[in-house]
Amino acid sequence: MPRALISVSDKRGIVPFAQGLVELGWEIVSTGGTAAALRAAGVDVISVDEVTGFAELLDGRVKTLHPAIHGALLARRDLPAHLAAIGERGIVPIDLVAVNLYPFQMTISRPGVPFGDAVENIDIGGPSMLRSAAKNHEFVLPVVDPTDYPKVLDLLRRDAVDASVRREFAAKVFAHTGDYDAAIAGYLTPKDEGLPQRLSLAIERLQPLRYGENPTQRAALYVTEEPRGMRDLAQRQGKELSFNNLLDLDAAMSAVASWTNRPACCIVKHTTPCGLAVAASAAEAFRKARSTDPVSAFGSVIAFNTVVDRATAQAMSDLFVEVVVSPSFHDEAMAVFAAKKQLRVVELPVSRGTGTLDFKRVRGGFLVQDQFEFDGSDQHWSVATDRQPTEREWNDLRFAWAAVAGVKSNAILLARDEMSIGIGAGQTSRVDSAFLAVHKARALGHDPAGTVLASDAFFPFADGVEQAASAGVSAIIQPGGSVRDAEVIEAANRHGMAMVMTGRRQFRH
Repeated sequence: MPRALISVSDKRGIVPFAQGLVELGWEIVSTGGTAAALRAAGVDVISVDEVTGFAELLDGRVKTLHPAIHGALLARRDLPAHLAAIGERGIVPIDLVAVNLYPFQMTISRPGVPFGDAVENIDIGGPSMLRSAAKNHEFVLPVVDPTDYPKVLDLLRRDAVDASVRREFAAKVFAHTGDYDAAIAGYLTPKDEGLPQRLSLAIERLQPLRYGENPTQRAALYVTEEPRGMRDLAQRQGKELSFNNLLDLDAAMSAVASWTNRPACCIVKHTTPCGLAVAASAAEAFRKARSTDPVSAFGSVIAFNTVVDRATAQAMSDLFVEVVVSPSFHDEAMAVFAAKKQLRVVELPVSRGTGTLDFKRVRGGFLVQDQFEFDGSDQHWSVATDRQPTEREWNDLRFAWAAVAGVKSNAILLARDEMSIGIGAGQTSRVDSAFLAVHKARALGHDPAGTVLASDAFFPFADGVEQAASAGVSAIIQPGGSVRDAEVIEAANRHGMAMVMTGRRQFRH
């Protein structure tokens, strides 16, 4: 009779899996809470201490670390000497191990978790059993992922557990234990020096993609354990997402994350916003964002920071859109979208990146920084000019500062009534970005006179302010910090403009 050892922290699907094994003629060895759960479901279980002849020690720290377990896992069935050695000691071979580990990553993700609790959730016996089984995978099948239970039962029923299957499952074990150890190492590494001395990045392939940025490039979506990220993406409708779709929807969702209490909409082309707005409803936010640049909105990715309802879906019905992304969609909205079979509808939580790291690939390495988090507090802002902003200007300046955070540097954004009317992005000089923002506004029928302007970094010269003033811009918000700040402020004063300094740069390079 084949024997399986089952010891799991995550008990999803374990009862039907064990029941399926029993139906196939397997006997089950199990530990503690897992054994209790299986017995409660009517599954016959042999306790580990019956196998080892040794009761668990040290509050469960020692229970499977025993030759009766590891001899049963590591004995090669093709070596008579191995079989004789375990036979002399009455050790019964174990043919399958289903183990998952103490939830260390989940434990340390809780704010303020005590160090002692984290340490007690470092699994020792689980990784040891998995590694023994994976080393001897030619004879022992290691199963670490609960989602694989139905597949394993199907393979066993069809007698289809061949060498390739065994190697696949062994590789999955070593990847899993490697990620687990990396999480522990990261947690234990002293944080006194800021960023850690060594980083281990665990990423898992979520789905292959048709191609990358160009058809000649292979591509796939890989995800981390980061909460509220791409791992949580759910496609509700439409064609397969492309590499470029994923880049655009991430940029669009990052842009709307600046607002927490107001419905916001961002329209993106080539990872750059071409329309941003907030309003009392998602539908109105969309209409305002679209009016920024209706031409560029064609074939765009559109993101919302709030639920999309029927009215919002109907407001979008006459526009060709590649992807619409939101934390959730009403069923009535999905019914409207159903008329556009090719439209990709994606649910993705809003994430503000608190406490996480950002990685950018360079040749032979990575650049690592803290994830950007928009700070909308104005407690450190100061008015640098003689004229104070009006109440209307203050309202638009706050919006513009949040909106420009989602635009590629050098970034200049013109705003009126909490919507963008002109955006200059990615230019090699700030005065060119200012010129482009004004030019786009005018070309699309917007009058820049009386608008406010936000700049993601300081003005190195007064020419950007002169450009804005010539278009009638009445107020500016920018970080300040240039050696020529005095010249910049003097230009604003000369034109009767108000200028607010935030003291905080927000490049998106």
